[in-house]
Amino acid sequence: MRSTAVRRTAVAATAVSLALFATACGGSDSGSSDKGDKGTGAKGKESAAAAPAAKALSAAELEKAALAQGDVKGHKIAKAAAKDTIAVDDIKTGKKVCAPFAHALMGAQVGEPGAFTKRTVVSEPKKGDLAKQDSGDAEEAFKAAFDITTTQLALGSYDGKGAQESVASLRTAATECAGGFEFTAAGEKQKVAKITEEQVKGGEEAAAWTVQVEQGGEKIEFKLVAMRQGASFASFSSMNLAAMGGDGDFELPTAVVEAQAAKLA
Repeated sequence: MRSTAVRRTAVAATAVSLALFATACGGSDSGSSDKGDKGTGAKGKESAAAAPAAKALSAAELEKAALAQGDVKGHKIAKAAAKDTIAVDDIKTGKKVCAPFAHALMGAQVGEPGAFTKRTVVSEPKKGDLAKQDSGDAEEAFKAAFDITTTQLALGSYDGKGAQESVASLRTAATECAGGFEFTAAGEKQKVAKITEEQVKGGEEAAAWTVQVEQGGEKIEFKLVAMRQGASFASFSSMNLAAMGGDGDFELPTAVVEAQAAKLA
């Protein structure tokens, strides 16, 4: 089957996962759950409208504020490689209003940040999953082995109210494009079939969605979180290897979101 940009992202995530686990000492017991706190983010949206513009971070300050290895228990973190990223100019949408959503989904920058950086964050297998890998049930063992969530964290700092506007643009896109839309990434056609809102808390305002992407009859499910803290905006585009067939579900990367918000505060 012809390779696609989404599939290449998945393959790259798998490669990063294996590379990071090669230096790990086996599974760890994560002290922070990825189960999201229930909240609406409406208060954050209202307060953001009245809040004064925060000071943008320089490139050096943003690098220091971005997540690093050891910041999230039970996760491996590395700076994203340039070859595994897709530039904004390589992403085209038929509907302009949907563009910010496509950009965030592909781990590209949203809006025009003065400084921008990316991280790849990979969850470690839980102890229970490690035990299931030795199960006689082949399907259960497979799902346990690949129950790994990889998150592409795109972090930018903005002048004026650019960070607030980035969150607002994703909220608008999620509403206007909820029924699905098509876009092209790195010259290859992609289709977002459905966008479903999720509940999440983080930073001064946050929003989240489950995104179903279809390609060649196959389904890939993503979780997308948008979070603002001060003049910085972060998007978290997550996929789980065990859920790539579209039959399963996985949790929002709330531990990652909370950790990044704390470093920016």
